[in-house]
Order: sequence, then C-alpha cells, then structure tokens
Amino acid sequence: MRTTLRWLLSLVVLIGTVGTAGTATAAGQDSTAVDIKERVLAIPGMSLIEEKPYPGYRFFVLNYTQPVDHRRPGKGTFKQRLTLLHKDTSRPTVFYTSGYHVSPDPRRSEPTRIVDGNQVSLEYRYFSPSRPQPADWSKLDIWQAASDQHRLFTALKKVYDRKWIATGGSKGGMTATYYERFYPRDMDAVVAYVAPNDVVEKEDSAYDRFFATVGTAECRDRLNALQREALVRRAPLQKKYGDWAAAEGATFRTVGSLDKAYEAVVLDFVWAFWQYHGEQDCAGLPDATTATDDAVYEAIDTYSGWSFYTDQGLEPYTPYYYQAATELGSPSLRVDHLKGLTRYGYQPAHTFVPDDIPVRFKPWVMRDVDSWVRHNARRMLFVNGERDPWGAEPFRVDRGAKDSYVLTAPGANHGASIAGLAAPQREAATARLLEWAGVAPAAVRADAERAQPLARYDARLDKRDLRREPTLRP
Repeated sequence: MRTTLRWLLSLVVLIGTVGTAGTATAAGQDSTAVDIKERVLAIPGMSLIEEKPYPGYRFFVLNYTQPVDHRRPGKGTFKQRLTLLHKDTSRPTVFYTSGYHVSPDPRRSEPTRIVDGNQVSLEYRYFSPSRPQPADWSKLDIWQAASDQHRLFTALKKVYDRKWIATGGSKGGMTATYYERFYPRDMDAVVAYVAPNDVVEKEDSAYDRFFATVGTAECRDRLNALQREALVRRAPLQKKYGDWAAAEGATFRTVGSLDKAYEAVVLDFVWAFWQYHGEQDCAGLPDATTATDDAVYEAIDTYSGWSFYTDQGLEPYTPYYYQAATELGSPSLRVDHLKGLTRYGYQPAHTFVPDDIPVRFKPWVMRDVDSWVRHNARRMLFVNGERDPWGAEPFRVDRGAKDSYVLTAPGANHGASIAGLAAPQREAATARLLEWAGVAPAAVRADAERAQPLARYDARLDKRDLRREPTLRP
C-alpha cells in the first residue's frame, strides 16, 4: 500500500504541470446567454417534470426517452427519470448513479462537492417509474443500462462540454464500473464507492472469512447469539410476525411463505449490522440469554426489518433481484452457529423474483468485467470500507491498469468515503480527482497534501442517501 500511495502522490505532482480547464463564473450563473433550462429541454427526448429552487444551483427533475433495447431502438421506448443539479457549464460534471431509484430532491455526491461541479443523476432502468410497459425483463442487463448512460451522456455533452466523472456507491459503484467497461471513452475518470465484485457466483468463502474476523470476538459472539436466539424462539416470534403481517395486510407470495420470510430476515441480521452500523453499537444489543421475546424481536427488526421480504417490501426491488439472479450474483454464507436451526439457509436471489419472470444466470458476465478492470482500468478509483461485508469481494487493479487505485477507509462500513480515508490517502485521492476533473488549483498541483474539496459542506445538499437496505442488496 505504501508503494501505491507513493506512486499516487508522485503522479499528482508530475501531472500538476498541466493547466486546469476553465474557471467558474459566479455560483449559479451560466457562461452562455441561453437559459440552461432551454438548452437542456432542446435535447430531443428530454422533458421537464419539475424545477426546484436551491441556492447557488438550478435543480431539475427530468425525463429522457430511451429505447427499451439499444440494439433495436425501433422496438419501443420508455421514459427514464433523471435529475440535474446545475452549477455552470464551465464546471466539470459528475454522472451519479445509485443503481436503484433516483432521489427527486437536490443531492450532491462527494465527487461533485470535491470538484465543485454539476451533477447528473440517473435512475436505473426498470426501477419504477423508469420501467417500460409492458416490461420485457430480458432487456434488463448491465450492457443495456450502460447504454442508457452512454446515450444520455452523448446528448448532454453538447451542453456540458468540460470533464465528466462517473460515480456511485454500492450498486451505483458497480453501475459506474460497468459503464466504464462498455464505454471507456465517455468518462474522464470513475470513482466507485463500496462496489462488490462477485466474480464466481458459487465461491463465497471471502464472506465467511470476513465474518469470522470483523470487529472483536465479543461483538461477533453477541451478534451470533442473538441471531441464534431468534431461531430458537421461532414459534413465539413468528406468531408476532404473523400478527403484524395480518394487521398490515402483508403477503408472502414471492418468497413462498411467512416461515421463509422470517428466516430470511433473521439471516440478514449480522450482515445488516456490519453493513450499516459498527462495533460501537454492540453494547446496545440485548443479551440473548436474558432478553425477552419482545427485545429479540425488536432487535432483529431494527437491523434487518421484518417488512422487507413481504411482497410489498420486495416489489420495488424486483429489478435488483432479477439482476442478481441473472448477472450480478449474490452471496451465500456458512452459518455453522445456526446448525440445526435453519430450514432454508441463504436463499438464492431468484427466490425473491416473482415466478412469472424467467431468470437464467450468465456466469461469464462478471468474469468479463473483473478481467477488464484488472487489465484495462484507466483513471479509476475504488473506495471500500474496512468493516463493510460487501468489501469482502472487491474490485482489484493489476499491472495492466493505469492511474487506478483501490483504497480502504479504516473502520468504515458501507458508508465509506474519500473523506474517511487515512490522511495521506485522502489528500492524494482528492488531488487525483481534482486533476482528473481538470480543476486542481495551483497550490494542489504543487503540493497534493493541500488538496481538499472546492465546495463548502452543505448539510442538506451533502446528506448521504444511505437508506437502510437489508443484506443481499448492495
């Protein structure tokens, strides 16, 4: 890692002789005479849903007409939702993807704040309302989604003609990586956060090693004991679950039964704890040996969520489970501490896809992406969390890659960020991103240790959209 860091820092200084691309005008002011809304809406297929005011920016919620099948564009279209956080066309633009729905409210990703740029955020195809009707699920794959991004970028590049950076966290980081794999000439750089890389679907021992070593033994034992207790007390706790489901009108047709949903939620517990929480929260967990039924039930609900494996909880995420069952893969863990208590084990992703949607797994897809990243990555930065379960199978870069890095934020979970990196790596990564975006100040070009975000922190705008998402969903 020291060698990688020295190389990273040396590159920042070496390339620091290159001039920056343009200077920003006053906040919110555009460098052209034509109003930015008119310029964007002049793009064929672009339509306005609404504009929301935000100080220093223009913020638009938009629809863009896309072909259902980019290989056969004449065979139907759908409207794909996106948002545009506009600062100035003289600034770089960050292309953000969550891999899921898009937030209709103004948000600024970490790279956008670092480079003080514009941000385009795209909803992933087939996540409602960006879903063709009727939905041909065979057209939901990573190439089609990357082609959505390519087509939108090609249209917007005529308006935003400075540097572009692709980014996203979790499945969004995967999405940014896949986009780079298929369209490597579009973006000037990629920053992928906490992006898992399941190269071989049936080989998940890395996850077992992670859970055997993460945190302290005391915390691991406390979590495992509570998870085990939830299965020991299956009968009384499942009655509470059934009573809740009846009161809420929750159903279990997709997963198959309340019993299967119950076990799935319980098995998510330890994973979800480490994904979104940490060692400091262990002390607040009930002691399995003395906890009441209510305390165990509430603890599982707090970290896993009893509602998720209902039909109502699963439906918004059918596109994700379809992709996990056809291309992305999904983890399966050994749970030796639950021996004799589980009836189903970790259920495969296709369990959570409605029976009327056919699935067929394509094992070569992730192998192709992994090989491409290892040998062909250019200006790609992967940021992972030391205590994030999804980081057990990360992307890696080999000698064929150029100006690309894999960094780990110490102690961080699924919310890992550049800001959370150790100081030398944080400064070097920030400096690289500023260079990639063409906006590195002279002081940073001379000394990477002076690198910091160009825009001030905004508590509302920079709020992370880290929704508490159960396991098996990055």
